[in-house]
Amino acid sequence: MEPLLDTFGRPLETLRVSITDRCNFRCVYCMPKEVFGRDYAFLERQELLSLEEIERVVRVFAQLGVRTVRITGGEPLVRRNVEHLVELLGAIPGLELALTTNGALLPQKAAALAQAGLDRVTVSLDSVDDATFKALNDVDFPVDRVLAGIDAAEAAGLRVKVNAVVKRGANDDGIVALAERFRNTPHTLRFIEYMDVGSSNGWRLDDVVPAEEIVECIDAVWPLEPLPLVRPDDTSRRWRYRDGAGEVGVIASVTKPFCGGCSRARLSAEGKLYTCLFAAKGHDLREPLRSGASDGELAESIRGVWHKRSDRYSDLRTADTAALPKVEMSYIGG
Repeated sequence: MEPLLDTFGRPLETLRVSITDRCNFRCVYCMPKEVFGRDYAFLERQELLSLEEIERVVRVFAQLGVRTVRITGGEPLVRRNVEHLVELLGAIPGLELALTTNGALLPQKAAALAQAGLDRVTVSLDSVDDATFKALNDVDFPVDRVLAGIDAAEAAGLRVKVNAVVKRGANDDGIVALAERFRNTPHTLRFIEYMDVGSSNGWRLDDVVPAEEIVECIDAVWPLEPLPLVRPDDTSRRWRYRDGAGEVGVIASVTKPFCGGCSRARLSAEGKLYTCLFAAKGHDLREPLRSGASDGELAESIRGVWHKRSDRYSDLRTADTAALPKVEMSYIGG
């Protein structure tokens, strides 16, 4: 099958599927309470794509070349019958299934998700210090319960990655402690630069801790050496501990954007197709889906959107990163 390419020759290979806009955390950099409070109007149930509608759309995407589907939210584990969705998607040939979660419900859900066909899970964990973690999630949720979820995922046979968003003055003093917690484990820890996703997190460039600074911080304690990219669209730059204790990754989406190799699209919970993580405008797939469009017609609509795709938001933003401090690391490439 000919790959589906956008205007820059980038293929469509990965689909992020949001299955809910709700979350049981109120992380200050993502869904702050002052915005997502009691009166916030979340989507009504009928506005959400049903599990069967999601399966049908994903099957069409798979026919167009998508090979990895990442289930997201909000917090996807608050969606009822998420295990059944995994089972439905698992029946689509050739797909790798991943799920991104805050880990709060993993102790109860991990075994069922693995049995349903989930391949791997990414757990968002921004600190292993309990007070810092509670301050970040803003619902007084203890870090030990997320760590228990990671253990449950491992016990269920799921591959586990751990993502930590680093924000200046909030949790950047805990980088080494996070690295220490996941050294000598099979789990890959990835640090992510604080990003300007959405319009509600009050993002400022001054809050960004550059990936190079994160790597230097860890390297000062446990020397690191760089690893080569596995795929041209890899978002994470990988580093190996020289003492053999595993590896760590950094996602430099602000200081070193990777738009040139981006092969990812996202489908919102209400059925809008976005061709960039930072896009504000989506293309409605729910209306044709519910008005009788055939799979072929849905595929043609998706093809049309992707063929016209010219997104490179992070590349265009790079001029703004000139104000970020530069950290010289002589060992890079060594």
